[in-house]
Amino acid sequence: MNLKDPEVYRLARELAERRGTSMTAAVRAALAEAVEREPAHPGRATVDELRELARRVRDSGDEPLLTDDDLYDDLGLPR
Repeated sequence: MNLKDPEVYRLARELAERRGTSMTAAVRAALAEAVEREPAHPGRATVDELRELARRVRDSGDEPLLTDDDLYDDLGLPR
């Protein structure tokens, strides 16, 4: 990686010095830490979260909010 931004280069060098490692290792570790903290898709539910929500709704025993009769007429056409 070629760091052309002087501030980024300075920060990478400072982090490397503080950690007693190379700039490459410091940048790699900092990026890995940032990726670990950052959600993969902020604001989007994961498949497991959606499955859990569907299971909770199914197991709640509540009546459905809408039925086929609410959505379709006697001919099967949308209302």
